[in-house]
Amino acid sequence: MKILVINGPNINMLGIREPDIYGHTTYADLCAMIRSHAADKGVEITLYQSNHEGDLVDAIQQACGTQDAVVINPAAYTHTSVALLDALKAVALPAIEVHISDPDTREEFRRVSYVRSACVKTICGHGLNGYLEAIDFLIDHLSEANS
Repeated sequence: MKILVINGPNINMLGIREPDIYGHTTYADLCAMIRSHAADKGVEITLYQSNHEGDLVDAIQQACGTQDAVVINPAAYTHTSVALLDALKAVALPAIEVHISDPDTREEFRRVSYVRSACVKTICGHGLNGYLEAIDFLIDHLSEANS
């Protein structure tokens, strides 16, 4: 099983950016945590982060035919990007939207997610563990779909 984990703008600044919201764990620590969890589950993980919308679209498109599912934290693009939504719809892979914080408890504009309608599940406010929950959900989801 192959899962692409995509992170949008400013996720590379974890540990520095607003630690009262996102914590002190770095992006490198998050990547190590995801890789370790995936290895324990026998899942091949590809990690990708960009601050550029078009690069994220390219990564989603390249997943078509090479990955089984997508975990995506579109970050600020959650609230603005029809392009990410369209890319997720185009590849038609099971996708899970993950947010470290809970956008519904923050500013009003953060309560809108363009990508959500292309996702089979959304995990919000579970911190970095939300990524691991997403991987576990996709393992079960794909196993059920293939049985």
